[in-house]
Amino acid sequence: MKYRLVALDLDGTLLDSQLQIRRETIDALARVRAKGVQVMIVTGRHHGAAYPYWRQLGLELPAICCNGTYMYDFRAGRPLASNPFSRQEACRLLRLIRDRGIYTMIYADDFMAYERESYHVNKLLDWSATLPQDVRPRIDRIDSFERMLDECETVWKFATAGDDLTSMSAFAADLETTLGLSGEWSAHNRLDIAHAGNSKGRRLNAWIAEQGIARDEVIAFGDQQNDIEMLRMAGLGVAMENSRAEVRACADWVTGSNDSDAIADTLQRFVLTVA
Repeated sequence: MKYRLVALDLDGTLLDSQLQIRRETIDALARVRAKGVQVMIVTGRHHGAAYPYWRQLGLELPAICCNGTYMYDFRAGRPLASNPFSRQEACRLLRLIRDRGIYTMIYADDFMAYERESYHVNKLLDWSATLPQDVRPRIDRIDSFERMLDECETVWKFATAGDDLTSMSAFAADLETTLGLSGEWSAHNRLDIAHAGNSKGRRLNAWIAEQGIARDEVIAFGDQQNDIEMLRMAGLGVAMENSRAEVRACADWVTGSNDSDAIADTLQRFVLTVA
């Protein structure tokens, strides 16, 4: 099979445990692109937090962000196809989060916002501090999400988290019945909330249809539940070894961990050695 597109999740997939892209992977992706195969980032991240990697790899395609809520064209500096929250929906969701005592960050406009620190926020801030200023994402500590929602234009995603997995699972189950929204797990204790129907797989499928790329011509890499639809959609869905069992079960191929040269090895096997 000759592939025309490589779709890559970031955290736990393209990025190792230190949030770096391995040198072997960078080299392999450069050779893939030199062969005429396109490369796209497909992530749960806000576009501001995806941009450093997009620029590092020298990519040209827009990125799919916030689990398919929108595409972002970095060259033009603007979002493309999108399905964000309405202000009313965002306010209703925030009230439910307050009632349940769930921790959240909100991804909006060109920034990410938090009211209080957490392990995830501190990890994000520490990573951001290592970046050059011109690629550093905007991460704002604010006093009031309610006030922020009154002032911002677009709300892309709520990133919720909690160590009480029973409460988090109950919260996830209530989202659809109470608000008509959907949650996708981006880690074992992190639930990303967006419109029902927004997903990496659906957004990617719509884009390749517009470009005249067949599903069989796509190889996709992922590691979390929010990658499952994308892996199933692709001609070759590749799960990382560090994936949960249900992710590995839906993949066509299971490669090594994100802390190995597994992506480079897989590209060599399925893309670079094909005549």
